[in-house]
Amino acid sequence: MLESGLMFTTRARTSSGRRWTYADYCRLPADGQRHELLAGRHVVSPAPGIGHQAVVLQVGRRLAEQVQDPGDGVVLLAPVDLHLRPCTVLQPDVMVVMGRLGDFAGRAKITSPPALVVEVLSPSTSRRDRGAKSRLYAKAGVREYWLVDPDTRTGDAFELVDGSYVLRVRGAAVLASVVFAGVRVDLR
Repeated sequence: MLESGLMFTTRARTSSGRRWTYADYCRLPADGQRHELLAGRHVVSPAPGIGHQAVVLQVGRRLAEQVQDPGDGVVLLAPVDLHLRPCTVLQPDVMVVMGRLGDFAGRAKITSPPALVVEVLSPSTSRRDRGAKSRLYAKAGVREYWLVDPDTRTGDAFELVDGSYVLRVRGAAVLASVVFAGVRVDLR
């Protein structure tokens, strides 16, 4: 059970003792919680708070104006399943995938690595966003990863170099993309 919106629960194995798969994930009830599979481990987080969601919308809107409107990519906001491996299904707060919106019509999930992922930090997810999810995004080939602090309205930007993330900027109020030339997001 989640308490006070600050805890998360995990189950490493299904009731039959095996790692979680996408098929298991699809059988979960729609309960208002955020469910993810991190390398076969089922993770449940509370629904994000209003301040968190306001920052997600702000970042998503600013990216859409600069990336989606010109047709350089598609901006998607959680909850959208990012199915990276048989036992890995994540729900990034914001992701930018290459292509045009029509390319994704009728799809239930994204199966290729986004060009950019943004996670807005919250007490229940910060450690996981900085650790396990960062490693999974890097392993999948997500070229750029941003972590945004909704309280300070600043962010850290990482670039994938030789399979690992390299910090490009820490604590910035404006994040500039290395994947999308000229794209800048003011977090204030």
